[in-house]
Amino acid sequence: MSLWIPFTLLAAFMQAMRNALQKQLSKDVPVMGVTLARFIYAGPLALLYLLGLYQWQDYAIPQFSFWFVFYVLAASAMQILATALMVVLFRLKNYAIGVGLAKSEAILAAIVGVMFFGTYISPLGWVGVFIGGVAVFLLTGATSIQSLSAKTLALGLGSGLAFALTSLWVREASLTLDLPFLPAAAWVLFFVITTQTVVLLIYLALNDKTTLVKLWQRPQLTLATSFTSCLGSLGWFTAMSLQAVAYVKTLGQVEVLFTLLISVLVLKEKLKRQDLLGLALIVLAAVLVMWA
Repeated sequence: MSLWIPFTLLAAFMQAMRNALQKQLSKDVPVMGVTLARFIYAGPLALLYLLGLYQWQDYAIPQFSFWFVFYVLAASAMQILATALMVVLFRLKNYAIGVGLAKSEAILAAIVGVMFFGTYISPLGWVGVFIGGVAVFLLTGATSIQSLSAKTLALGLGSGLAFALTSLWVREASLTLDLPFLPAAAWVLFFVITTQTVVLLIYLALNDKTTLVKLWQRPQLTLATSFTSCLGSLGWFTAMSLQAVAYVKTLGQVEVLFTLLISVLVLKEKLKRQDLLGLALIVLAAVLVMWA
């Protein structure tokens, strides 16, 4: 098994848990506060992971080029934007459809990656990416694009594009470091999370201190959100240092499978025929990108 596959599965599972926690937190905390919850305790966790790697192996300290700094700052900004748009989607009545549109990230990453980042995707890989996109759309419960409001469509696709750019710049940042994939991804993870935390803390401290108070009053939920987010990002960043973003994100759509399994096994909800078709297509897409 290629190493990028287990890291992607870890990321998808942790992201499903983090999204559930963020949705719960968004009931009482404003958008930027929920976004900060994703990062605020993740920085120290990322640092511990980085230090642990250097205790395990005697890796070199990398040279941080201008392009590394640029990619880290760009990825940090785009992930904040993508997360904020996602949280706004949580508050819409048809948020599930909007979140499904945000999963257009895999298709957008493929298109933008090929056009601007020199990504190569095989014909079989393209088939897998587009089947995955169709699968996620089916799982949203939407019957057609016309059934979506303009606001939901814009927020969902905007979030998907922002997540796609985040992933592409994260991969580029890790590739600038002359290191094996584990420490390279760990350095990027630490710098991206730290940058996001500092930016959001300064913004909220200057503009909305009450949001910081609300996060402080929900320590367990905030810590759980940061913990699952850190593990998820660790999985994504490591997988993307090994494989093209479009493949990683297409396989990562199994997150929807994890989410539906929770709804069936824990919440005792029943799946519709459209859900079963969507799940079957996700499995097919995952097999195709792994084979490609």
